[in-house]
Amino acid sequence: MEKLEHRVLAERHPLWARSCPELKDIDFIRLGLLRCISVVDSGRHFLQTNEQIYGQLLPHSTYFKSLKSHRRTSMLEAFEQQSYHLHSEHCYRKALIILKHSRNLTNTP
Repeated sequence: MEKLEHRVLAERHPLWARSCPELKDIDFIRLGLLRCISVVDSGRHFLQTNEQIYGQLLPHSTYFKSLKSHRRTSMLEAFEQQSYHLHSEHCYRKALIILKHSRNLTNTP
């Protein structure tokens, strides 16, 4: 029973959870996703483009220091694992629906 309590507490209060007033974790994740899909030449170019398009001014030093953070790396690993499981489950359910629907079409005269 004690192990279960530790697991529940670890899920509710992960080691990577912490507040950063300059760059919130959710904004860090959003910026990381935007950086992946943006057509820019460098990190500085990305920050300039982000400021022009979204109006979010972020000091260069804050952004680049956050990229080296071990805490944020752990957070992204946890985020990736959770999103992988959610997407896998979603795709599996959709595949079942498609298969069921296709079977119904092939059985129709």
